[in-house]
Amino acid sequence: MPFVFAVAILFRTRIREAYRDVRVRLARINAFLQEHISGVAVVQLFGRERAADAQFRAVNDHYLAAHLRSIRYYALFFPIIEILTAIALAAIITYGGFAVLSASVSIGTVAAFLQFARRFFRPIQDLSEKYNMLQGAMASSERIFSLLDTTAERPARDAPAQLPRPGAGNIEFRNVWFAYVRSGERPDAPWDWVLRDVSFQVGGGERVAIVGHTGAGKTSIISLLLRFYEPQRGDILFDGVPIGDVPVHELRERIGLVLQDVFLFSRDIEYNIRLGRTDIGAERVHEAAHRVGADTLIAQLPGGYNEPLGERGASLSVGERQLLSFARALAFEPQVLILDEATSSVDSALEHRIDQALAALMRGRTSIVVAHRLSTVQNADRIIVLHHGELREEGTHESLLRRRGLYARLYELQFALPDHLRSGPAAGSDLAPSRREQTPADSAEEVA
Repeated sequence: MPFVFAVAILFRTRIREAYRDVRVRLARINAFLQEHISGVAVVQLFGRERAADAQFRAVNDHYLAAHLRSIRYYALFFPIIEILTAIALAAIITYGGFAVLSASVSIGTVAAFLQFARRFFRPIQDLSEKYNMLQGAMASSERIFSLLDTTAERPARDAPAQLPRPGAGNIEFRNVWFAYVRSGERPDAPWDWVLRDVSFQVGGGERVAIVGHTGAGKTSIISLLLRFYEPQRGDILFDGVPIGDVPVHELRERIGLVLQDVFLFSRDIEYNIRLGRTDIGAERVHEAAHRVGADTLIAQLPGGYNEPLGERGASLSVGERQLLSFARALAFEPQVLILDEATSSVDSALEHRIDQALAALMRGRTSIVVAHRLSTVQNADRIIVLHHGELREEGTHESLLRRRGLYARLYELQFALPDHLRSGPAAGSDLAPSRREQTPADSAEEVA
């Protein structure tokens, strides 16, 4: 028995590592397949079928090698248990034979002991097969529970703060610094700040636009407000209450978010608008769809609101998926509405129709619009201009154009400035054009 325990402990250590490797490599196969099947059109368009096949074979060979290693360990473990069983029986026969010859025990006693020994080792042999299955299950469960046991890295409070009801929807950023920390990064490594000392306020019912070049930090502000991430420095307040002290569900139920990349579930349209909320009835769903103009699209579908969608809404165009996301946001009736490049994939006529619906929706409701197309933010009450993570300009559309700063340069890249605004750059503008006439390419390079 001591040898059986020693072999089992050694086997458990080796086979658990092997099965961990098997699960990791199987996950890589599944990820590779999911990615390349979803992007099969891109693979075919650029003629990458053979390269993708070679990559899959390499990933699959690594999985095969890990699986063969686990089989090899089991192929050694079970025979070793059989050998130890045979050695034990042989030792009993040998010792019993000498005992019989010395007349200390009878032959019947030795025969009975042999039968008991066989019955004793038979469950151990059967258990050795189940032990292999158990180690495989343990390796799989480790990956599952490591995800389920992950806790939010937020300070726990015995008495979380409560947002005022009904609340005004005021938002305030106070000296916020934020950087994305990579996993495994050294604590003393210098951070690449995405936001640097950003401070601004959005009053209740105010419509504020956030603009800037790609990577300026616009989406990071939205992620911080929704507590997808926590800032390293500074405070974010919602109706005067630090959002770090507010339960996440209470904060997010007051905010409606419409993203550029819309995610739809493979259920019917009505489910994708109300997302299973029992307090949102069919009448509210239909009204929300009507206000954003999605009812015309839905009426053309054979099943109407009961029409099932494909995976991620594959049966709809990008613009149609965005219409449903607008209807979803309206159905939830948020106190604060956030649009992150939400109209980037709809045509001009449809965008105008959505703007008409949103104008009524945003009246009396705090709204934050993140956009690259400056035509969508000209009617905002206030425009915030970000540049390399810093708040560089703030004001209305007309006042920012007259300032001839960063916003005016961004506007100039997309549209021609009005004649009455074609005066010289403001003093001290770090993005002022040179005296020579610049081409759009020159301006784009300078802004970058």
